[in-house]
Formats: sequence, structure tokens, C-alpha cells
Amino acid sequence: QVQLVESGGGLVEAGGSLRLSCAASGSVSVFNTMGWYRQAPGKQRELVAGISISGRTNYVDSVKGRFTISRGNASSRGNARNTVYLQMNSLKPEDTAVYYCNLHRAGDPNDYWGQGTQVTVSS
Repeated sequence: QVQLVESGGGLVEAGGSLRLSCAASGSVSVFNTMGWYRQAPGKQRELVAGISISGRTNYVDSVKGRFTISRGNASSRGNARNTVYLQMNSLKPEDTAVYYCNLHRAGDPNDYWGQGTQVTVSS
């Protein structure tokens, strides 16, 4: 079993910054990809950013240059390597959504999700 615990959401004015954190525990496995998704009211959940255990990243076009995903070093002990962060700068009202942490293990057909954290950007 895998557990994901998120923190760091909140209310911020346009142009401000927030940092989200997600700690994974349980049967995480070394070979995994972690990421952040978001879902705004009335919209489908979308991938915001992802990062592999080797550090390879990908972003949705709308956040490139503003958001940065990172994770604990692959050589770290314990859960450090399975903690993922999302630094969000220059936030816009359209970034308002519930942000979900995601973990995918190689060879596992399941995806694991955090409980979600609300990010609200006021104009």
C-alpha cells in the first residue's frame, strides 16, 4: 500500500508563489514516477508536472517557466527520495484548482493519489 500526504496549498494573490509538498510512504518502490495534477471546477484533471526517479521532468505548457517540480535525491535514504515538491511562481487566477499528488510504480497498473490540496489565486 502507498500513502501520499500533501501540504502547502492556500490562498495567494496573482503574481505570488506557493510551494506544494507530497510525501510518499509505504510500498513505494525505487522505480517510480511522481507528479502533480490539478482539477478546476467543471474541468478534467490534468497533469501539471511529472518527475522520474532519475530526475527527468515534464510540464504542461501553461506552467512552463513558472512552476518547478523537484524531488528528493535518488540516493537519499528513507522517504526523502519519495518526497516531491512543486514550486509555483507568478501564479495566475487560472491556476486555481485542487492539486493532487500522484505516484506511479513501474509495472503496477494502479496509480496512487493524495487527498488533494486547494490552491486559490485571487486577481
